Amino acid sequence: MDDAQDAGRLAARALALVDIPSVSRDEARCAAYVADAMPSSLQVLFHDDDALLCATPRTPGRPFVVLAGHYDTVPAQENLPGRIEDGWVVGLGATDMKGGLAVMIELARWLDAEVPERAVDVGFLFFAREELPVAESPLPAVFAACPALREADLAIVLEPTDNAIQAGCLGNVNATLSFTGRAAHSARPWTGENAIAKAVEQLRPVVAVEPREVVIEGLRFVEVLSVTRINGGVADNVVPDRVEARLNFRYAPDRTPAAAEARLRELVGEAGALEITSNSGPARVAISTPVAERLRTAGPFAVEPKQAWTPVAQFSEEGLDAVNLGPGATRYAHTRDERCEIEALLATYRALQRFVAADAAS
Repeated sequence: MDDAQDAGRLAARALALVDIPSVSRDEARCAAYVADAMPSSLQVLFHDDDALLCATPRTPGRPFVVLAGHYDTVPAQENLPGRIEDGWVVGLGATDMKGGLAVMIELARWLDAEVPERAVDVGFLFFAREELPVAESPLPAVFAACPALREADLAIVLEPTDNAIQAGCLGNVNATLSFTGRAAHSARPWTGENAIAKAVEQLRPVVAVEPREVVIEGLRFVEVLSVTRINGGVADNVVPDRVEARLNFRYAPDRTPAAAEARLRELVGEAGALEITSNSGPARVAISTPVAERLRTAGPFAVEPKQAWTPVAQFSEEGLDAVNLGPGATRYAHTRDERCEIEALLATYRALQRFVAADAAS
């Protein structure tokens, strides 16, 4: 294997992907590029405008592993077009997660060109709209239309993880907490009831909620409640009669979505009227199976908790084991100077080659 040649190919692929704008809901060009780049030897199991799933031929008794990645990015921040600079691919989506897509494409092309004896069968799932609320995700439709996806023994989501396996993920509740008063002229505030004053008073115990630590299979998750936005008032001379605060509850994988909603209502108590606007469930920790252990040793990779929400939760909801593993640098995700190190691209690529090949030394 030629490290310099493979690193150059990975960097060029990642840069080509970066240079195709694909902000959420506008991924068609990127999706077409990916479909064209994938080798024709793979079996297409599902393909529509929102997703593509293709796979190596299945072998009875051999584990089936799906690599998954999303086309879309957050909006540009004057970081297009991309460039190669000092050993990094720089530009919108380089770390989240077009570097991961580049690894997926080049691994598929390696499997097509080299035809190594495999220890696992491999699927490649590309999909749209990951950066939007989960209600817009195409993954439930893919699961419904493609039973073969549910046969996966492990899904590897190539989100940025700095080349560590990040297992499980937090659940994510968004909610609105409303406070109602009575409007009045600000020169005579005693004739009304100031909803802002009520919010300040009643939010105090909410913002004071202590983080809760949960250890699952040796991994430490931290459950947290945050007030992320507050809005109220109509004019400088009006005592407002309504204030809305937005809450974000990141809950540990030991809770179900229903239990998380109940816990949030308990924490809020009588502090205003609570409306749950979205609830994305957590992913269970899945690192103890033989397939997951093979992945860990192929790196070798450190194993960490995922202190956030990612699509591994959607695989977990379908009863599948899933982990996050990708070359992207988490500190650069969604930033103006977003970038992915070329050495990290190569490290992920080599590890996945070792994981897939029957001869681990290959």
